[in-house]
Amino acid sequence: SSVDQLSPCAPAALLVVNVMPFVDFSHIAREWRCKFSADSDNASLMAAQAKLEEILADVSSIEGVVSVQRVVCGGCLDFKVVTKLTKKEFEAWEKAGFAPEADFLGALKAIAGISNIETQTYTLEDVKMNKKDVKKAQEKKEKEQADKPKDEKPPEDPAKKLKKVLKEGGKRGVEIEGAADMGGLQFFCTSVDEPEGDVALLVESVKAMNAKSDPADEERKGGSGHIGKMVFSAGTSQLAIVAYVPEEKQGELVCEEWLAKVVGVHAGGKVLKAGKDYSTGCIPTDADKGVFPLKIREGLILEANNFLRGKGLFPEDNGDSDDDMVFGDDDFPSA
Repeated sequence: SSVDQLSPCAPAALLVVNVMPFVDFSHIAREWRCKFSADSDNASLMAAQAKLEEILADVSSIEGVVSVQRVVCGGCLDFKVVTKLTKKEFEAWEKAGFAPEADFLGALKAIAGISNIETQTYTLEDVKMNKKDVKKAQEKKEKEQADKPKDEKPPEDPAKKLKKVLKEGGKRGVEIEGAADMGGLQFFCTSVDEPEGDVALLVESVKAMNAKSDPADEERKGGSGHIGKMVFSAGTSQLAIVAYVPEEKQGELVCEEWLAKVVGVHAGGKVLKAGKDYSTGCIPTDADKGVFPLKIREGLILEANNFLRGKGLFPEDNGDSDDDMVFGDDDFPSA
């Protein structure tokens, strides 16, 4: 067994506490601890208790002592003595070598079955509230709950949210495949609701659109992986945008270039991640400049289509608004 005298470290420990403004303390405790053996009906524990009783009067009479506590754990076989003093008196006790610490630890060391003798210094405060403060805290909490906006939604479970995103994306993929095939389109621009402006969720939505359809599924999902697309999702703080160009069309269209053209329409718009197949970007809300996700979304879909027209990848606009090929949520009521 060994005696670990920690008193030289005490000032450093207290300095750490002092530089933490959120920790107020006016008491410091000194702990003496050891392990006892359960052999011979806990004979070492009984011997340690006897040694404590021998010095208990001396410890209790130390100037500034607030409490002396004994802790015994039958599971961990711990025996501890914790002496709590006011801060000022503790510093004086420390200068005196924490007497009768050395004598007590020496006595413990001589007991057969006692091991792991250690000491430790720490702040120790009683933080239990009185009845008046408890009532005040409860009233404050109730008021804060009452002041919360009634329409404030609790955060949605991420797993459930992702499930909704994938379901919407899978259905939209089927609809895109059908609409694109009817119009002979290689590229398609549209918007979805469920990601609510979250770029990562919008990527998952587009991947669900591109997933291969499984003939065994009761309800078809995806199937539009061969069609290039730009998909928008409006949230409160931003408009999220994902551009996708399948491998076989990457020689005709650079995914990042397409996205950069669209996000560059509004100040603050940026490409977040550039890739040959998937590129992501966003345009933040700017109330001062009248930039709101829902307000700018349809205009950006037109911008994306016009960029494709310039490369001969999208039907020319013949002036008939019905052929303008702007697809949003209203075009897919089943989504």
